[in-house]
Amino acid sequence: MSDWLHALPLAGMALVIFGLTYLTTASIYLVVISLAVGRRGRSFKAVSPGMLPPLGIVFGLFVAFTAAQVWNDNERAEAAVNREASALRTAVVMASSFAGPPEDRLRALVGQHIQEIATQEWPMMAQGSVALNVTPHFLSDALGLTLGLTPNTDGQRIAQREIASAIENALDARRQRILISESGVNLVKWSCLFLQAICALVAIAMVHSDDRRAAAITMAIFATGVGASALLITAHDRPFVGELSVGPSPLLQVMPDADNAQKKSEIGRGPGLFGPRLFWPQVG
Repeated sequence: MSDWLHALPLAGMALVIFGLTYLTTASIYLVVISLAVGRRGRSFKAVSPGMLPPLGIVFGLFVAFTAAQVWNDNERAEAAVNREASALRTAVVMASSFAGPPEDRLRALVGQHIQEIATQEWPMMAQGSVALNVTPHFLSDALGLTLGLTPNTDGQRIAQREIASAIENALDARRQRILISESGVNLVKWSCLFLQAICALVAIAMVHSDDRRAAAITMAIFATGVGASALLITAHDRPFVGELSVGPSPLLQVMPDADNAQKKSEIGRGPGLFGPRLFWPQVG
């Protein structure tokens, strides 16, 4: 499937897929009905209706196997993003063990890294143009800063190891995320899926060639199922593309300055209806 189809809104994608499916079905119907005359008509009618269930079952298996791959890719994409966000959050929390300039520098580097992911790397993943051989410089600087720290206590030494491990975990999750962004249903699978659907539609038209209304109704029902299956797979085919794609919201939620910005925005609000708002510190 081309990138422009995946980039369409869900309603536009449904319109294109169902339109092409019904157009193909109508073409098959017209061709088979126009040929079902005389000897060819008797030959078409001799086609056994018993072949329809196996064709439908094989099509259903193709859909099931393809959908299983798509669901697995989406689950892996969400898991990679969540693991990356969790690792970066761990690094930010552990940075408090080095209060002062080291903590501020680490928090700034993690924040800049997340901002770069959301604004630059995410659109590039949708296009499949992110290179694995390029290490994010903000995270690389954060790792270098962590390894260059001189811990003075046992707690700081443990924190240093945890920060370095968290950054390495975030880098590994990023690699997995980029690899998953390049996954999708290949052309061979799509071709086999549509070829099986076409075979089933042709068989339906031939079996019901002596009753045009029955043929049209049966083919329309099957075509609706084919369109729904194709829409379901296409909408989730590319984990980081489209309206239902995996977004960077888990990463944005762990940005170091997110909590401070939220508190400042709350404090900056005007007085409420019954006087100034009071903000009580939360315990725990």
